[in-house]
Amino acid sequence: MAIGRKTHPDLGEMKIFSARLSRLLLLGMLLVSLYGDVASAQSAFCNGKCKVRCSKASVHDQCLKYCGLCCRMCNCVPSGTYGNKNECPCYRDIYTGVGRRRRPKCP
Repeated sequence: MAIGRKTHPDLGEMKIFSARLSRLLLLGMLLVSLYGDVASAQSAFCNGKCKVRCSKASVHDQCLKYCGLCCRMCNCVPSGTYGNKNECPCYRDIYTGVGRRRRPKCP
């Protein structure tokens, strides 16, 4: 056998590696399924709140898009179709643009 040449791992090492990989994959699938339930519950919350918030918006699709983004970041949407942003400071304080073009991002 040549010096410095690596030999193939033995069967015992392969079984240990395989068992660890299986556990990691199982844990990953479990985490994804748990996160999926939380994400779908949150999106249902946001969809309902944003539907009410954007019901009178002239550009309905855009309102729903930005309301949904803000809701996912803040986990709240102010009540009513306009104003009331003090109910949700996070939602109120998200801005887009810089300088003179700075304006609220959330409808």
